[in-house]
This record gives sequence, structure tokens and C-alpha cells, in this order.
Amino acid sequence: MPFFRKPDSKRHTREWQYYRSVPFTRLWTLYAAVFCLFAITGFFGDMLNTGRTPYVIAILNAICSGFVALMYLHVGTRLHPKYFIVATLIQIPLWLGFGATASLLSTRFHLQSVNSASGVRFAGILTLALVILSYSLFIRFLRGEGQEAVKIRNELELAHSIQKTLVPPIQLRTLQFELYGRSDPSDKVGGDLVDVLQLEDGSTVAYIADIAGHGLQAGILMGMLKTAARTALLDGCPTEPHTVLPSLMERLNKVLPGVKEPQMYATFAGFRLNPDGSLFYALAAHPPILHYRPHQQVEHLTVEQFPLGLLPVTGFSAKTTLMAPGDMLIAVTDGILEACNKSEDEFGVARLQELIARHTNDSLPATADAILDAARAFGQQTDDQTLLLIRRL
Repeated sequence: MPFFRKPDSKRHTREWQYYRSVPFTRLWTLYAAVFCLFAITGFFGDMLNTGRTPYVIAILNAICSGFVALMYLHVGTRLHPKYFIVATLIQIPLWLGFGATASLLSTRFHLQSVNSASGVRFAGILTLALVILSYSLFIRFLRGEGQEAVKIRNELELAHSIQKTLVPPIQLRTLQFELYGRSDPSDKVGGDLVDVLQLEDGSTVAYIADIAGHGLQAGILMGMLKTAARTALLDGCPTEPHTVLPSLMERLNKVLPGVKEPQMYATFAGFRLNPDGSLFYALAAHPPILHYRPHQQVEHLTVEQFPLGLLPVTGFSAKTTLMAPGDMLIAVTDGILEACNKSEDEFGVARLQELIARHTNDSLPATADAILDAARAFGQQTDDQTLLLIRRL
């Protein structure tokens, strides 16, 4: 279990769920506009018949045509797409019923064909009226949706500014280490987090976390995770260096379930950098950490542990590794590793290793820019992309 793959909902499912959540008070103008627009086909059929259809039958035909359009609209916005088949089948008895009703009305009330000129004039006037009415209703619907869009955009801009405050690029230099971290969300708000904190004993804790999913919901949980992590590190931090990261993960695993949806969780990669140059690392369902040594094979550092906030497990652990001067640790989220090109090939660890080898002498910010630029050039960014680079001085 090196790391978890986050759920990725299909686009049409998200759209269907969105329209189901829209209150009908916002959709009634759309329904009315579509009804008026497609009711025109009933009068168009009368004009093809040179206006001879009795007025009552022409109006009934227009109502049925508008009802059919409403049926498809309702399926497209409120029901599952599979019901399009049901809507198509319903048309058979509907139009059979229309034919029977038209025949019954003609027989019972002795309806006669109307004068051609009068019938065309009647159908033309009602067609023009329905066009004007449907246009007015569409404009009203679009204005209402425009107001909602502006409101949502303002809220997202506010959330984006909060995101930049919560997850700014981090850059820190200690006596033994140099650190750089950066998170680029795929939306206005992301669920990835990179953070660094210097403790009173002179050590430094840096970590990278990835909330399952992205968008506002993941962004909110990300902010809660950062607050909980900083509180745990600054309040009652264990004195034993090897217990700092496991204790932090235990705390987060207990806190997160009470503030999130059941299916959400966080992957985690953390580092405790000691003043003497030693370090501990810990992973929770996160992609492996790359340990780059100049002119040597890249080592993959892994710790198989469950993600945070998913299951009530305990016993998190940390491992230690030695870094020589010039060595680098690279931790990235799967938004980088799983970036896909048009052939559905992933960016992957191998390309990341090659990139690190070419930029080993660059500054950490320049190396981070090279990684992110290469991932986006390889494939469109569909997930938050975050990295943390640590170099031994």
C-alpha cells in the first residue's frame, strides 16, 4: 500500500448532481422558456398544413410539443440520463392520445377546417408571441444565473485569497538544511498543503499533505489539518525526536474524522530535521519520497501506513535516514506523478528522477519550477500539484 488513489468522479455525474441541487425556484423560468420555444412546433405544423387545422387542435398540438420538450429538459436536469429512454417511450402513448383526442373533439364538436389565410395568420401571431415570451424568459433565467455566478465567483476569489494565506510558498534555511515547498491548486481552492515549523528545541518539522479530492470542500479540510498540525506541534510536542512525527500523525488521525465527510482522508509525508543534521521521516499512504544522491541511484523511501482520518488505527511510526552534503529529498503529491498526456501515460516517478538529475545544481525554487513546468507541459493539470524539496547543506 505505497499510496492511495483518490476518487475521481466522472464529469457528467458531477453536472447531474449539480442540476439536481439547484432549487426549482431558479429553474422555473428555464422550464417556461423551453415550453414556449418548443410549443412553436405545434403551430409550425399547422402552417405546413396551410393553416387549415382547427384552432383548438393546433393549440393542443402546441401544448403537447411543449410538454415533450419539458420532459426531456427535466430528465436532463433532475433525473439520471438513463431516463431519456423512458422519455422517448412515453412519447408513443402521448402522441397516440393526442390523435385520439383530436379525433374525438372533431367528432363531438364538429370541428371544421378553418380558412387557410385566417389559420396561417393565427399560427403566425401565436408563433411570434411565443418567440418573444420565450426570449424574455431566457433573459430572465440568464440574469438570475448571472447573479448567482457573480456571487459564487466572489466567494471563490475570497477562498482563493485565503488559500494563498494558508498555503504560501515556504522557503527556509537552517544550519544543516535548505527547504522549499510550493502548492499550486487545480481550482481556485485546493486540498494540498505544504508547511514548515521550527520548534523550540532547534529542530524543524516540514510536511506535505494531500486531502482526497480538490475544490472548496478539500480546501476547508486542508485548513483544519494545518491548524491541528501546528497546534499539536507547538502544544505538548514529545521530547524524543523519533516520536514527534508518529505523535503528530496519531493526533491528526483522531481529530480529522470529527470534521470531515466519511469518504475523505489525507495522505501525509513528514520530516523532522534535527540540529545535528540527522532526520526522521514518516509517510501515511503518500507516494514514496525520493532520496537523491549525486552520481548514485535514487532511493525510494517508503513507510506503509494508512492515510489519516480514514480508519481508527494507531501505531504510526517514523524512520531515519542519513543525508550527505548535497543530498536532496523530494516529496510530491500525486497531482504531479499522475499528470497524463493525450496517450493516457502518466508523468511518473522515472521522469521525475531524470528531471531532478538535470537540475541537481540549481536552486531549490528553480528546481521546483522545472518540475511543475515539466508536469504541466506533459499533461493538463487536473489535480492540485504540490512538492517539498529538502537539501542537506
